[in-house]
Amino acid sequence: MSGGVEPETPPGSSSGGSTPVGGKPPRHHLTSIRHCASSARIAAATAEFDLGAGTLSLISPTDIRPGFLPVFRSGSCADIGTKSYMEDEHVCVDNLIEHLGVRTPVIPAPGAFYGVFDGHGGTDAACFVRKNLLRFIIEDGHFPSSIEKAIRSAFVRADHAIADSHSLDRNSGTTALTALIFGRTLLVANAGDCRAVLGKRGRAVELSRDHKPSCRSEKIRIENLGGTVFDGYLNGQLSVARAIGDWHVKGSKGSISPLTAEPEFQEVRLTEEDEFLIIGCDGLWDVMTSQCAVTMVRKELMTHNDPERCSQELVQEALRRNSCDNLTVLVVCFSSDPPPQIEVPRFRVRRSISMEGLHMLKGALDSNA
Repeated sequence: MSGGVEPETPPGSSSGGSTPVGGKPPRHHLTSIRHCASSARIAAATAEFDLGAGTLSLISPTDIRPGFLPVFRSGSCADIGTKSYMEDEHVCVDNLIEHLGVRTPVIPAPGAFYGVFDGHGGTDAACFVRKNLLRFIIEDGHFPSSIEKAIRSAFVRADHAIADSHSLDRNSGTTALTALIFGRTLLVANAGDCRAVLGKRGRAVELSRDHKPSCRSEKIRIENLGGTVFDGYLNGQLSVARAIGDWHVKGSKGSISPLTAEPEFQEVRLTEEDEFLIIGCDGLWDVMTSQCAVTMVRKELMTHNDPERCSQELVQEALRRNSCDNLTVLVVCFSSDPPPQIEVPRFRVRRSISMEGLHMLKGALDSNA
């Protein structure tokens, strides 16, 4: 096994191949799951850490208050939906220092970690990644000097650990989207078709790209590596172009495969305009636009200021819209206060009519006299 890590075997895991319509083992327990760490709030910060990756600039010179630091509080909801088994997993850690304890390397700033893992072909891959991915990031030699490299290595390490395991079904797979925050720096890593959307004063800003095989750039990458896209499926088998696990598609370790576990990254410097983050599996985004979700969450936060209720309301709305997949939604707020009312400037409208128009109007009135 890669890195000498013995994977944990999730209860109820099974073995077998994976196809888009293949059989998957049922999980005869709760239809709604939640794996969430303590939602303790970070009250103060002693330092600010800058990640070394390329930055997506969303900042205007006037929207940063000196000393601004986000507060992390989150809520999550997961529902089996119309399926007979639940394969989604997720994690919420609002306070990394509290969660990891004093034995871990020095955390560069107050931080948080969130992730959604949409499994397929069984539960093994998603359960394993949920339990181990954060630890793999922290243990990586690049952490904390180069966090993007540490996350990339952790995704690949988890992928190889599933291939090497004798207790996990190496044919099971999972997409993975994580959000790691230190101070004001938010780094999103995505492999698959989960999505992260930032709510910025009511505007939706997508921080990830859905890795569908039919996506033009992914289709080119797949075909350049010898794969094919048939009816929206990679090699006629998977509806995603990136995933952890799925070794029946990847073949042997070290071989070139069009299916990759390497994530794409997006980095944002949070400001006071950035109010919340929504992370959801494709079961949500199949029936709802990013802007619709942001508008809905902002309205609900202004009413009750509870991210947990917001996540539940998004799931219920997706079910009303006939989502036919498992549903998992995380809502992460960056302030203890609800979003403020957006003031729309009122413009004085001056109505005028040209001399030509006035003459035409006069002529029309005279003809009706």
